[in-house]
Amino acid sequence: MALNLEKQLLFYGSYHHNQINIAIHTLCVPLILLTSFLIGTNTPSLIPLPDWLIVKNLPPNLGTLATVLYATLYILLEPVAGGILAPLLLGATAYSNHLTSTYGSTATNWAIGLHVVCWVAQFAGHGIFEGRAPALLDNLVQALFLAPFFVWMEILFYLGYRPELKGRLDRSVVKEIEKFNRSKTQGNGAVVNGKANGNSANGL
Repeated sequence: MALNLEKQLLFYGSYHHNQINIAIHTLCVPLILLTSFLIGTNTPSLIPLPDWLIVKNLPPNLGTLATVLYATLYILLEPVAGGILAPLLLGATAYSNHLTSTYGSTATNWAIGLHVVCWVAQFAGHGIFEGRAPALLDNLVQALFLAPFFVWMEILFYLGYRPELKGRLDRSVVKEIEKFNRSKTQGNGAVVNGKANGNSANGL
């Protein structure tokens, strides 16, 4: 996956254009990411570190390491937006570690339940409102990595960040959706024609 911000946002944006579907994802994507991190905090420390290197509530378990990976990639993708998001992710994961160590399986069970509900809501958003399969069916890794950052960039765009990029993306997304709709129409036409030809042949 190339770390080209505009290309990555265009890929994900072409699957998320309906306003209701975008609203569903704006709510559910962060919850899916954060509950994933919380579930990951149930693992033991995966890297042996001296006590003086371990930050309170951020032991090197799967949840913390995944957070560091996401934060690093986001900073590489867009230094300003990623730099703002990184401490928010680390703070959320520190709190997740606190919840896991304090409440144990209760916190984990709540996280799993919320995680599943959010996934169901997102698939419903695509099927009912967007009319297009989720991006993860075309590129799983790319979609799982991009989804939280896409939501974050949408929030920053709304606040006025990089309006020229927002304008270019909006125009490019419209073109991509038009291209997709044309290919879908042509595909449906080919199927209809194929059936018609088949019926004609059967009638001979």
